[in-house]
Amino acid sequence: MENEVKLPGDGQQTEKTRYSDEELEEFRVIIEDMLTKARSEYNKLRKVVMHNGSNDIEDTSPSFRTVEDDGANQLSKEEASQLAQRQYKFIQNLEAAIARIENKTYGICRVTGKLIPKERLRLVPHATLTVEAKEMLAKQGKN
Repeated sequence: MENEVKLPGDGQQTEKTRYSDEELEEFRVIIEDMLTKARSEYNKLRKVVMHNGSNDIEDTSPSFRTVEDDGANQLSKEEASQLAQRQYKFIQNLEAAIARIENKTYGICRVTGKLIPKERLRLVPHATLTVEAKEMLAKQGKN
């Protein structure tokens, strides 16, 4: 098979070097579902930050708000902005995973070249490292 490499030893064992097209399609469905949800959440967070689409009375209420009210409002905007930035990065990572599926390199560890286990990819579909590679890089102080 083109997706396998013979392992040294008895000549019977082979190790997969990439996921099959069917497996890649399974991951594509998972990632596209996550992308849809992530984009929706990102848009909600942007509206909070930009005050678009709000149906509250904030812009028509009298100006007797206290400093604490303004501080709490600013804090929630800042938190929403940080969450939106994180969500945007997550979306970019998911989109990069889709690109790796399209070029058939999805699920291959960028450090070891080994396949990332399916269980890990189902939990973290944008992963580019095996757990072992991630731990190795952490010990070296790299990401």
